[in-house]
Amino acid sequence: MAKTTIEWTDATWNPVRGCTAVSPGCENCYAQLMAHRFSGPGKAYEGLTRLTGHGPKWTGQIRVVPKKLDEPLHWRKPSLIFVNSMSDLLHKDVPAAYIDATFDVMRKADWHRFQVLTKRAERLAEVDQLLGEWPEHVWMGVSVESEDYTDRIDLLRASGAAVKFLSLEPLLGPLPDLDLEGIDWVIVGGESGPGARPMDADWVRDIRDQCVEQGVAFLFKQWGAFGPDHVKRPKKENGRVLDGRTWDETPIVKETTKQADS
Repeated sequence: MAKTTIEWTDATWNPVRGCTAVSPGCENCYAQLMAHRFSGPGKAYEGLTRLTGHGPKWTGQIRVVPKKLDEPLHWRKPSLIFVNSMSDLLHKDVPAAYIDATFDVMRKADWHRFQVLTKRAERLAEVDQLLGEWPEHVWMGVSVESEDYTDRIDLLRASGAAVKFLSLEPLLGPLPDLDLEGIDWVIVGGESGPGARPMDADWVRDIRDQCVEQGVAFLFKQWGAFGPDHVKRPKKENGRVLDGRTWDETPIVKETTKQADS
């Protein structure tokens, strides 16, 4: 199992590799930095990144990895699994048949909970058609970094996913008047790494207050490279405390008692 330090999940699973930028939130993508470390000849991400004057960037090549598909079936401990932390399962160049195969594995591995996150919300209607009925233990989320991309929320809301969540990270601007009807969980985080952009504390507070008002679970992941005072420091020093406490709410879902077969 690929364990992770991401605050809102237990492990990652990457049956797809590579990506392309689609919006400003992609500019300093952590995944392309990580992928570049393993992009040498014969390595897992060979040919998927290139070094530019602004650091490593995706080349645009997408690679499906069928040999990775059945991994969760061998992970016996029930876990929260983030699907494609190093890519986007709904990228336009991932074939529909491969998306269907990935969901088939998730359907079979029903002792886990899977978290699928995308910026390609326009493909959710296609996924609805592929699945017919969504497995209850597969959570679907969209990334929204600013008001320009709140249409992704509407596309998520229209999907048949049983649990729907938002990743507002990196948060690059205020998101007033969010319609959270049908949304179960909101995650907020600031940007870290080279070229990180600051996040205003009032943007975070406003989103938190909207979640409280609309009865939606709220998790504050991190300040990132800049603290609430806009001073740049190591990410660990800025931490994840908002107004004197951490916020670690999660969706209220039916507990699973299933285990992997012996």
